[in-house]
Amino acid sequence: MNARALEFKSVLLALLLAGGAYAADDVDISVVGLSQGRAVVTLGDSQRPRVLREGDTLPNGARLLKATPESAVFELDGKRRTLSLGSARLSGGPAGSSAASATLVADSSGHFITTGAINGVTVKFLVDTGATLIAMGVSDARRIGLNYLKGEPGLSSTANGVVQVYRVKLDTVRLGDITLNNVDAVVHGGDMPWVLLGMSFLNRVQMSRQGDELKLVKRF
Repeated sequence: MNARALEFKSVLLALLLAGGAYAADDVDISVVGLSQGRAVVTLGDSQRPRVLREGDTLPNGARLLKATPESAVFELDGKRRTLSLGSARLSGGPAGSSAASATLVADSSGHFITTGAINGVTVKFLVDTGATLIAMGVSDARRIGLNYLKGEPGLSSTANGVVQVYRVKLDTVRLGDITLNNVDAVVHGGDMPWVLLGMSFLNRVQMSRQGDELKLVKRF
């Protein structure tokens, strides 16, 4: 390998280690979707997602070793780096050149489970079109730092009976490229395995599904 190629790969590795996006032949690559065994990336200004399965290699030689709903492990020049969905779209195209989006891949049970952030804190989302609002348990609410006890109290019927809930406003909700402000949510009195990504978020995006992929595009 000549000196120029070695220098080029060193730059790619440095960008990869910087936090989730890197360039190959002047094309930015960003992680925009994660599920068990697969990662979804976009290349440059293109909004068309590319699904990588464990073992697949990108044009710059980075190979996907492992993918879960929380993170993807890439290897480049013998070094490994773990990237999360929260690092998606660090660059790629002028501001406003395209609508913000996120691409999710269904797991083996057909559920869309992925990682995002609420008020800057990483959470695990489960897409739930049957939920009116974003819904979370008290453990996630406390970890996020929500003062949910000052929210509007109410009762909700669940499979486990009627539970106490508190309606709150979330400053920001982020999924892939999409960031929404001032989103309605509800905190349940017990714990939940995921944060349900309900219609208070989904009504503000355009959803399209093809096979096991779900693409969300921000509307407002």
